[in-house]
Amino acid sequence: MTAHKSKLAVEMKNIVKEFPLVKANDNVDFELKWGEVHALIGENGAGKSTLMKILYGMQSHDSGSIKIDGQEMSFNSPKDAIAIGIGMVHQHFMLLEPLTVAENLVLGSEPTLGLSLDYKLATAKTKELVEQFGFDLDPNAKIEDLPVGFQQQVEILKTLYRNAKILIMDEPTAVLTPQETRGLFKFIREFADSGNAVVFISHKLDEVMEICDRMSVMRDGKMIGMVNQEDTDQRKLANMMVGREVLLQVDKEPAKPKDVQLELKNVTVIDELKHKPIVDNVSFSVRAGEIVGIAGIEGNGQTELVELIAGLIKADSGEILLEGRDSTNETARFRREEGLSHIPENRYERGLVETYTASMNVILGDHYKEPFANKFGYLNDKAIEDYAKRLISDYDVRPRATSVLALAYSGGNAQKLIVARELERNPDVLIAAQPTRGVDIGAIEFIHKQIVRARDMGLAVLLVSADLNEVMSLSDRILVLYEGRIMGELSGETATAEDIGLLMAGSSLDDVA
Repeated sequence: MTAHKSKLAVEMKNIVKEFPLVKANDNVDFELKWGEVHALIGENGAGKSTLMKILYGMQSHDSGSIKIDGQEMSFNSPKDAIAIGIGMVHQHFMLLEPLTVAENLVLGSEPTLGLSLDYKLATAKTKELVEQFGFDLDPNAKIEDLPVGFQQQVEILKTLYRNAKILIMDEPTAVLTPQETRGLFKFIREFADSGNAVVFISHKLDEVMEICDRMSVMRDGKMIGMVNQEDTDQRKLANMMVGREVLLQVDKEPAKPKDVQLELKNVTVIDELKHKPIVDNVSFSVRAGEIVGIAGIEGNGQTELVELIAGLIKADSGEILLEGRDSTNETARFRREEGLSHIPENRYERGLVETYTASMNVILGDHYKEPFANKFGYLNDKAIEDYAKRLISDYDVRPRATSVLALAYSGGNAQKLIVARELERNPDVLIAAQPTRGVDIGAIEFIHKQIVRARDMGLAVLLVSADLNEVMSLSDRILVLYEGRIMGELSGETATAEDIGLLMAGSSLDDVA
């Protein structure tokens, strides 16, 4: 066990950080003990990231104090935090893909031989750390050739190479299979048990309950409270985060599927840069009245598959049928007119025009049709305003004003606006791509209800999500995508995270069975 002067690894007192129009941290207290894994949870905008950026030296605080192992500290940059043993593993990896594991590890603290990098020593140090922490990494492998789970190991080793004793982990399981998550949890537990400390930021409350000793909950820039793992559960944590009772489980009846509304036959899309398929001979169908979920680690062809069905990119071969009609070479507008709605994975790139008002955003894609425009193309302002008011009210989009610009919405409200627009068009087919990414737990509950409602109204729903819990709780059938190929189909009722995880890592259904 590492010897420490203080029982507390971190003690933050009365931390205040204000930005224009928002107090991100409002007299926040936070403590982290040596030897513990401590969750920091809260909705988006609760102030978690700001607090941890202050601890890591990425942002300054306006007032308050920070003690590390009992000593008062002030950081001007991450370099200062790293120097005293604080490391941060970011949600989006900070790795240089053309470089090797060893080169990334020592970057910024390189061992030298004369004026050049001592690669032999860098490799030896990497091997030593890999063995010490039980990872499975080749020091000479290039980052671009590694699966994301291994890339995360490199991120962790980077912090350990710099002698981190306090690890801040921001959504560390977002891109991992269940098997990789188990390996990560084993490391986190052993790291903390050897006298170090971990801050675990996550929105996955089941994982928080599994790995963390204590949980601190933030809401609207304030610290709401701290609870011990044995004194709480997922429901209580969700209620603390949102300030009301939240339904965590999706409540749905068994599906009653009818005719096929969307069908793909042997569809392939070639990646022009890599000269290989990014969607590889994919065939499946979605029937009216069912939700078909597509699971997979991000970057395995999901984005291209969605854009292909929506008409935003073209297939190199194969067929796409909408309600039995060949739509393979038709435009995105044609497909919308044929009854296809699309909740895009990037709400600001594909879903909204940030400088347009709410009222203009809710008619996008149908803006040229009655009742929103006459046959000469002139907009009917009153019809648009009335329609926008109804959708904003029905879908609980806040603030309620139709004149709000899209860029002023929180992630959850922006997403509700898109969901409202796409469902209220009365489509036959709904593609929901990452429908709750970056969305608060209260808005997640609402959006999930709307997706199930769409299914029960007879829509064919294709759900594409990197959130395995979301896929498992919403889907009637689950397809798993790996390197652009469908690895297998599982029943939504009987599929386990274990089985889906194996398929996500490239195993076949025979291996799973």
